Amino acid sequence: MATPKPSQTQADETRSTLLRRLIFGHENLPDPDWPVDHVPRDERKNLLSISAVLLGFVFFAGTLWAGADVGAALGFAQTLTVMGVGYAILGIYVAVLCLIAARSGLTTVLLSRYTFGRVGAKWADLLLGGTQVGWFGVTIPLIAVPTAKYLGINTPTWVGALIIIWGLLHLATAYVGYDGMEKLSLVAVPALVVIGTLSIVIALQDVGGISGLFAQAGAAESTMTFGAAVTIVVGTFISGGTQAPNWARFAQNHRVGFWAGLVAFLLGNGFLFLSGTVGGVAYNVTPQGDLFEVLAAQGLATVGLIALIFNIWTTNDNAAYAFGVAGSEAFDFDRKRPFVLIGGFIGIGLALAGADGLLIPWLSTLGLYIPPLGGVIIADFLVRWRLQVPIMDHIEFTTLRVVPVGAYLLGCGAAVLTAGSVIPGVAAPQLLPGIPSLNGILVAMAALVVGHYALEATGIAPTHSISQNPQLTHR
Repeated sequence: MATPKPSQTQADETRSTLLRRLIFGHENLPDPDWPVDHVPRDERKNLLSISAVLLGFVFFAGTLWAGADVGAALGFAQTLTVMGVGYAILGIYVAVLCLIAARSGLTTVLLSRYTFGRVGAKWADLLLGGTQVGWFGVTIPLIAVPTAKYLGINTPTWVGALIIIWGLLHLATAYVGYDGMEKLSLVAVPALVVIGTLSIVIALQDVGGISGLFAQAGAAESTMTFGAAVTIVVGTFISGGTQAPNWARFAQNHRVGFWAGLVAFLLGNGFLFLSGTVGGVAYNVTPQGDLFEVLAAQGLATVGLIALIFNIWTTNDNAAYAFGVAGSEAFDFDRKRPFVLIGGFIGIGLALAGADGLLIPWLSTLGLYIPPLGGVIIADFLVRWRLQVPIMDHIEFTTLRVVPVGAYLLGCGAAVLTAGSVIPGVAAPQLLPGIPSLNGILVAMAALVVGHYALEATGIAPTHSISQNPQLTHR
């Protein structure tokens, strides 16, 4: 007997169900990444897993270019000193944020709800999520254009098609979530380390070994100062580092979170910066163009394309994941996938529109405004919460905590005055010495401590109401 064909209504219902599950996930299953809740203890990961994901995030071509820029300007010996100072700042800053995330099991935007209040956290959603949507669009052409060149199809039509293809692939691992990014990173990170080491070896051969490397002086015409070089080192990933809690929250405990953050942002990011430095010193020029072109110049065109694919993919899927969890917090929705898809499609649209040239200055500008947010979160969780973080169900969140908001604004002001401009590239006098991002963090932290004891601890400024016997997340 023939099986009866389903009616048109049944077919429409099936398609509708499949579409809903594609966008939101299975309605009877929770989001495996807990975008608006604490990550349960039985979902936590080990040091290898967390380190792999964070290393994949920090392995980005921009760090290579920055290393080449500093190395060519200052020479190898002085650049090593610059790296020692810069990566101590960057590594400790991110590692402490990762420790807080692992102890609480919360994303950066959910930590912001504790620090800034229910409405105050929406600024963090916009700042952190919006930045990553733009970054997603900026970086897709960095792989689409070299792929087109390598395949000999470098026309606008083919580049546009490759932008769509690569954009969707970058979305795929973020859509799956932490597990998808972990699997990709476990393949990509070792490959990138091997390729980076190979590039260093070739550069050393070309310059005459270690002694030849140290013998290379910086460019005589360079005006780069030691402080400016440290600023470049810190600036390579301090904004991205503020997003590190999105993945460090999966750590088994605070020690795993701390060491994973330190390994990724001190050793991992430092390794990539060193790769660029060796190239910049060896050839006495700053490599122009993308990572593929740099390695192609060393006779590694195919290897260079593979490196670039891994390099961009492992950074861009983290960007997509970041705007996914920011959207979840903004709308208090327990599924990240709709926001991953929406943000990703916006990013692909920006890439197709050629907006990357306009977005880069804007993203650079946000480097002044994101680090103070991390500074306020660190100070708040050390001083206000003393790392005794109550679960969200045991807190009545106030609308706006004015002390952290004020501290954040003061930190941004310090960063702007140190940079000498509200927008990088627009000339203005530098009114404060030092490193803009570091000054922003330190001023924000100091203002939070003073404001908390002067205004919140005395009952003058509003803060959250906590249950009489709150359950703590680290128990």
